Amino acid sequence: MRMVTIDEIKDIAAYEKVRNTFRQQIIELKSRRRVQVGNLITLLFENRDTITFQVQEMMRAERIVEDSQIQHELDTYNELLPGPLQLSATLFIEIPDPQELRRLLPTLLGLEHHLWLKVQDYKVQAQFEEGHSTEERISTVHYIRFQLSPEASAAFQQPESLVTLEIDHPNYHESIVLPETVRATLAHDLEDY
Repeated sequence: MRMVTIDEIKDIAAYEKVRNTFRQQIIELKSRRRVQVGNLITLLFENRDTITFQVQEMMRAERIVEDSQIQHELDTYNELLPGPLQLSATLFIEIPDPQELRRLLPTLLGLEHHLWLKVQDYKVQAQFEEGHSTEERISTVHYIRFQLSPEASAAFQQPESLVTLEIDHPNYHESIVLPETVRATLAHDLEDY
């Protein structure tokens, strides 16, 4: 997927003029890119539009106007874009109550070894970005990739394919079949290469 470039980013004043409309478009887009796996974990599959929105919102919140700082944000967020034969997502562990978070989060240690994407007969383990978990602690936000083989990618793009996200963690066993709207949206991402 082609990286977002600085010439595609609006300055803060121009962004304010289109923000409400763009924000609504992104909310709608994310509804076709978000998958909840059980009651604690959500994956948001990233693309150029979600990354552009993140950069624009960071610029707005932090009042970033210098090209070098904007480029830094782009460099950071472009890392989340999928490469060839990849799907890329932000994984959120969503436990709103602080007491429950302190109690449950440690039970999910090792999650990075237990998330799979199944496409028909192909099983692909999630690759977690380093630095978000250790043997003693786990973050509530992770950046992950699924590196598909050409055959798995081709199968993913077939409307009749069964695509499942599965977590087989000892303390969290959950799976979900991707809704067709999500599968079709992500299949389009794989066509970009």
